Amino acid sequence: MSRVSVIPFGPQHSSFLEPMNLKLVMEEEKVVGATINIGYNHRGMEYAMAQDYKRTVFLCERVCGICSYHHSSAYVQAMENVFNVKVSDRANLVRTIMMECQRLTSHLLALGHTAEALGYENLFMQFFREREEIMMLVNRVSGNRVHYSMNTIGGLRKDVTYEQLKDIEKTMDIMEPKFLELQKVIRNDSTFRKRTRGIGLLKKADAESYCVVGPVGRGSGMPHDIRLTGFAGYGVDGMKYRPVVYEEGDVYARNNVRMDEVIQAVDLIRQALNLIRDGPFLTPVKGHPSGEGIGRVEAPRGELYYYIKAKGEQKLDRLKLRTPAFVNIPAIAAMIGGAQLADVAPIAVSVDPCICCCDR
Repeated sequence: MSRVSVIPFGPQHSSFLEPMNLKLVMEEEKVVGATINIGYNHRGMEYAMAQDYKRTVFLCERVCGICSYHHSSAYVQAMENVFNVKVSDRANLVRTIMMECQRLTSHLLALGHTAEALGYENLFMQFFREREEIMMLVNRVSGNRVHYSMNTIGGLRKDVTYEQLKDIEKTMDIMEPKFLELQKVIRNDSTFRKRTRGIGLLKKADAESYCVVGPVGRGSGMPHDIRLTGFAGYGVDGMKYRPVVYEEGDVYARNNVRMDEVIQAVDLIRQALNLIRDGPFLTPVKGHPSGEGIGRVEAPRGELYYYIKAKGEQKLDRLKLRTPAFVNIPAIAAMIGGAQLADVAPIAVSVDPCICCCDR
């Protein structure tokens, strides 16, 4: 007769960057049940961001450091919807370039931590070595490594220079061969494949039931991607994009989605660079917002949604956001059912959980 026990996994755990607790029901080494506990890091961000819509342009970036530019992009899009202002193609294309740069840093971090959870320290360091190059690039362009603070309502706070655009292009030319080498490891390395294939299965029906988004959904055969709606520069004539979709629904598939999107991000950045023309980078707005607006972007983890309600005052009447991690994390419970204890960490990390996004 097998022995049933309950063990805690986190919130202080080497596999988790942020506090999350899994209460695992075990039969020997097999997981037969799990409960997810979050709420260790609540900060009241939605209330704080509703106090001053101008200050919120900077404050919303502090919701999450890994997708900070996507938060500010979603927020300013919602505000531009309220003000009924049209953003120039130049500003939209620059936003697209910076969002794809941030997708690179986020996906490389997630892939690196998956390698670390598997005990693959060398591969972990390789991912972070290449990520550092992109971090230094965005620092040269924006002046910041994490919180870019480039967006404002109506466009950009300041224009990008010709030299900065050439720097981005040169960096992509240097990094693409390195990304392709890492892609070969993800696809073909026997150790990586053995520890990830068939592990943490999330079938398409379950993915739809949990309403997962981003690489988690696309790794289970769901072609859902907000970039297809054409927000920001993705809707500029000449931009071409197709979502990366895998059908297997395991840890291997989710990491392949991210790795393929790293290569794809380089192509999207080049497309945007080729389409940028001289022109205004900011459309001025006057007065205070009045009405309702939404902003939707495809953050690295999936669809990020901002809703704003304003009554013509500097203080917003309501601000609500839904982050991709908030809907993806519950699916971990379905993925780890029947898994071995040693596989819990790579399964959880393959979802790329962000507790700052959940505990707002």
